Amino acid sequence: MELLIILYLLLLYILIRATFSLLGFHKPKNLPLGPARLPIIGNLHLLGDQPHRSLAKLAEIHGPIMSLKLGRLTTLVISSATAAKHVLQKQDLEFSARHVPDAMHACNHAHHSVAWLPVCTEWRTLRRILNSNIFSNSSLEANQHLRSQKVKELVAYCRKATSLSNDWVDVGRAAFRTSLNLLSNTFFSIDLADPYEDSGKEFKEVISNIMVEAGKPNLVDFFPMLKKIDPQGVRRRLNRHFGKVLEIFEKLIEERLRMGRLKQDDVLDVCLKLNQDNPNELNHTHIKSLLLDMFAAGTDTTSSTLEWAMTEVLCNPHTMTKAKNELEKVIGKGNIVKEDEVLRLPYLSCIIKETLRLHPPVPLLLPRRVDKQVQLNGYTIPKGTQVLVNAWAIGRDSSVWDDSLEFKPERFLESRLDVRGQDFELIPFGAGRRICPGLPLAIRMIPIMLGSLLNNFDWSLDTNIQHEALDMSEKFGITLSKAKPLCVVPKPLN
Repeated sequence: MELLIILYLLLLYILIRATFSLLGFHKPKNLPLGPARLPIIGNLHLLGDQPHRSLAKLAEIHGPIMSLKLGRLTTLVISSATAAKHVLQKQDLEFSARHVPDAMHACNHAHHSVAWLPVCTEWRTLRRILNSNIFSNSSLEANQHLRSQKVKELVAYCRKATSLSNDWVDVGRAAFRTSLNLLSNTFFSIDLADPYEDSGKEFKEVISNIMVEAGKPNLVDFFPMLKKIDPQGVRRRLNRHFGKVLEIFEKLIEERLRMGRLKQDDVLDVCLKLNQDNPNELNHTHIKSLLLDMFAAGTDTTSSTLEWAMTEVLCNPHTMTKAKNELEKVIGKGNIVKEDEVLRLPYLSCIIKETLRLHPPVPLLLPRRVDKQVQLNGYTIPKGTQVLVNAWAIGRDSSVWDDSLEFKPERFLESRLDVRGQDFELIPFGAGRRICPGLPLAIRMIPIMLGSLLNNFDWSLDTNIQHEALDMSEKFGITLSKAKPLCVVPKPLN
């Protein structure tokens, strides 16, 4: 609604500034089918405040490869596993460039970010650092004790909440704090939030604001002539949000450098050592942008997925019972789940896959762009086209999934489908060279958090907030979070 109001207020301005080419909304030849376009705005009026849902409904009419005109921006929407496989695997290189939203230019972040850089030498260097020093098997194994400790602290926090006043727990906030401290210990060897108190709220709000602002439709992206005006103030707000987080990172870097020596005990030491050895390859700006990417993506997506999983389990008592029975049989009631035990908990893994199918953390993945004209399935995709892969729609495709809108973890018990980017029916983390670099950490962290919470407590809704707690409405941004926080009461099992 906000977008439409601003859009119509600016319509007169756009008409005055528009050139004849802007008014000539002729459709390029051989584009995929798509909805009829209005002058000037094209199909912008069809997005609504839940673009992933709106685009899924349009794809039911116009097909899994669909074209739209969003202001000046030609957009290709991919809504099936088959089409996604072409874009993300068979023609991955041709579709690997990024469409960078104007918002990501705040604090010049897009110029140094592994998430938004094009596939180039700089991007390859940053990906290599991530893959070799943070998300490699050896690095993850070395930090397994940190993940175990943070999950113990999460359980202790929930136990403390109920022992003091039989109080409810905001699951999303508690999970965010756990993810935040895991990352901050991995990178800086410190907690950024008190693990046993309800702290870290301000940092969570900043990260949540970043995801919402970065994900919302922004007129500047559709009408580049408005860039200097920034009519919705998205870039101005993100300058402020980014600035707060980057200031924290800058202080931590300065403090580490003042220590005078690097022991390579954590990721910051590794990055600073790489910077000393080759400052042209990795400078301090790169390091801060890398940290911003990891903290923004790693905290919000993990906490959101855990919150959705807990919500679905509470909505489906038979799922809760089966999960608890499996946990009790395999590891014993009241114990913390260890990473090497997850393989012996197939139903728990099925719950997480089913959660990611229905609630992918990034519903439209991050937008791609074609830098030169390409052919796709017989269609001609012009240079500069934005490409959106609707992972949310793919996960709910009724031609692929039986009872596609129902939460049924059992569907994965006899299935080899996985979330690692090889099965295009289920791509919550993307696929191809642009797959989420944090996937190896996420698939280790989420099961032990969810399993430990289910295995240590009986969960019930606070009667005063029951309706709001299980409200399944979504808050759209880059990540798809729950609009109403899940607040539940944990009762310890021992």
